[in-house]
Amino acid sequence: MTERAVVIGGGFSGLATAGLLARDGHRVTVLEQQQRLGGRSGRWHADGFRFDTGPSWYLMPEVIDRWFRLMGTSAAEELELARLDPAYRVWFGPDSEAVDVRSGREHALELFERLEPGSGPRAAQYLDSAAHTYELAKRRFLYDGFDSARGLLSPDVLRELPRLTRLLGSSLHGEIARHFRDPRVQQILGYPAVFLGTTPYRAPALYHLMSHLDLNDGVLYPQGGFAALVDAMERVARGAGVEIETGVRATAIHTAGRTGARQRRRVSGVDYRDAHGALRHAPAAAVVAAADLHHVQRTLLAPADRDFSERQLRRTDPGPGAVLLCAGIEGELPQLAHHNLLFTGDWRDNFGRISAGRPLAEETSIYVSRTSATDPTAAPAGHENLFVLVPAPALSRTGRGGRSGDQPVEAVAHRALEQLGRWTSTGDLSERVRVRRTWGPGDFSAQFNAFRGSALGPAHILTQSAFFRPANRSRRVAGLFFAGASVRPGIGVPMCMISAEIVRQAVRGEAALPAVEASQAVTP
Repeated sequence: MTERAVVIGGGFSGLATAGLLARDGHRVTVLEQQQRLGGRSGRWHADGFRFDTGPSWYLMPEVIDRWFRLMGTSAAEELELARLDPAYRVWFGPDSEAVDVRSGREHALELFERLEPGSGPRAAQYLDSAAHTYELAKRRFLYDGFDSARGLLSPDVLRELPRLTRLLGSSLHGEIARHFRDPRVQQILGYPAVFLGTTPYRAPALYHLMSHLDLNDGVLYPQGGFAALVDAMERVARGAGVEIETGVRATAIHTAGRTGARQRRRVSGVDYRDAHGALRHAPAAAVVAAADLHHVQRTLLAPADRDFSERQLRRTDPGPGAVLLCAGIEGELPQLAHHNLLFTGDWRDNFGRISAGRPLAEETSIYVSRTSATDPTAAPAGHENLFVLVPAPALSRTGRGGRSGDQPVEAVAHRALEQLGRWTSTGDLSERVRVRRTWGPGDFSAQFNAFRGSALGPAHILTQSAFFRPANRSRRVAGLFFAGASVRPGIGVPMCMISAEIVRQAVRGEAALPAVEASQAVTP
């Protein structure tokens, strides 16, 4: 095959798709509007401090390794991976003792028994269910573009139908509360809903499978951060023949004529502004939009070529926004692990404020990454780097960050750093800051065209999960495909890389991967 394919967006899904299409023989060009690849997986460095400004939890390593093997190499060859122990550390209030969460079934059972005596058998049942559900999802759902009902009608899915129906019809919090009474256990098991862009009160109970990833499988870290993963993917993709242009902005997806029994219009190419501002056109037999779906539908496609009406687009739950803070700290912080979570007591109020677009409380739930705990290149000797993420309403008008950003963003960041010092007994951290920068929901809109400033992508509520999530191929335009967090299977680095495989199958004109292929086979 020698057809020209254009991929819009150089994040994880764009790079992964481009590499796979190049392996299939397509001549592939990636158009990325930022100067660096990686999309939301950004990077920032100053005065010897280095930060990831996006994804930081390396989960589902088999999915990432699968892509590298499809490209003729492996994650082990391209990355240096470290296993984190503890996987993460949790504080439940300013006066609470920190709790270390270690991966491995025996450690998880021991932890839950200690937090809620007598819960061991229920914890074992919960973890068994999470592992079983994850394997079923990986085998039957995650790699399925749902162009047909074949996967849903397979015998193993039909056998599980009563259980799956219950898990889809109840909330993650409800499922956790059936097994555990201690609020600390409930929060540890409920927080993964945030990775899905939603809350434990709105995520379907099916997503209790997420606890298998950190509690059973474990959490890894690529030395050099997620920037190292982006660089490795770029290196492999270029080696496969992918052409990459950065600092260019796609302005329109063109269609022409009609084709096939359904007489759909056919994609013909992409207009874009090059690095010098000149308007250019890239002809293409296939276009993969690995960018925010709202932006693609509203801005890049003509009205007649759009799969969604403006009303449908407006009704999307964008998931949470975020305020991000990168802070280089003088001195060491042994009180913190690599990953740290601070949970407020009133989660319903915390999540309710985010969902309703109301201001955050003075104290709120936050996530802190201290990669210098694992990676000595992340900060100068004797110093630490902190990446603080504060889930916030997805409201672009909250503003943008910077060295000195908009007041609402800076206020949230300041309170978060103060809360971190007080809760973890590390003192007034603001006095020890040597470099500092913030980002707000407005930055997600400006840099990534994110709908309403969403930090992750559309929430994994029931009506935006699995076959309810937007498809990976256009209904109206032949040759137009979609990859990334906005579409199936959803949010997160592994999900974005799986979307690349779904697109590859669609470009080939083939159905979703058979179950055994999706979980085992690695040949192109």
